[in-house]
Amino acid sequence: MAPTYDIEHLLLSQPSIRTVAGVDEVGRGAWAGPVTVCAVVTDLSEPPAGLTDSKQLSAARRVPLAEELAAWAIGIGYGEATHTEIDTVGMTEALRRAARRALEALPVRPDAVILDGKHDYIGPPWPVRLEVKGDGASISVASASVLAKVRRDTYMGTIGCDEYGFAENAGYPSPLHQEALARLGPTAHHRLSWSYLDDLPQWRHLKHHRDPLVGEGQEALFG
Repeated sequence: MAPTYDIEHLLLSQPSIRTVAGVDEVGRGAWAGPVTVCAVVTDLSEPPAGLTDSKQLSAARRVPLAEELAAWAIGIGYGEATHTEIDTVGMTEALRRAARRALEALPVRPDAVILDGKHDYIGPPWPVRLEVKGDGASISVASASVLAKVRRDTYMGTIGCDEYGFAENAGYPSPLHQEALARLGPTAHHRLSWSYLDDLPQWRHLKHHRDPLVGEGQEALFG
C-alpha cells in the first residue's frame, strides 16, 4: 500500500499541532561513513508519483524521485553525524544529534514529529510520534526516507576507496567491502568502534574503545 497522510491528519487534529515533520535516517548499520537524517514538512498535497519506502525503490528510481521531492516539499532539513562522532558518542547519541540538526535546519519548527521505528532517539523538547514502518505508512516519513538515502548514497560515491565499493554499497558490509577490509584494513572513513574489527586480528589493534560515560553505544538501539 502507498503511504498516506492518515498519521499527519491524526496529529493535526490536535489544536496545539499545526505543523508536522516526518523524520527518517539512513546509515545506521553501515561500517563506514556518516549517519544521515532527513526531516520533511509538506503542505499535505499529493506527493510525486511512486513515493514509497526508499528500500522498495531502485537507485535508478530514487534519484529522480528525490529531485521531485526536493521541488515539492515545503521544508527539508538534513542532519548528519560523522563516523568519528559515532565512534566518540555511540550511535544513539549520534542519531539524536543528527536528527536535531535536521529538525533545526527546517524553515519552520514543527509542532510534532513522526519518527520511523520504535526507538525515540530525538527526545525532548520535540513531541515525537513513533511509527514502526513509518516510511511505508506516512507520506512525510517516506519522503524523508528517499531524500536521506539519496543524499548519503551520493556522498559515499564521492569519497573514493574504490577497492571497498563505497559507490555501490554505501559503506554497508557487502562481500567486496568485507574482502577489501580484511586485506587492506579500515580507511579514514570507517567506524573504528564497530565490532567487525573483532573478527580481523591483523587490524584489531585499531579498534576505538569508546568512553562508556559518553553516549549510549551502538547496542542501545537493538537491545
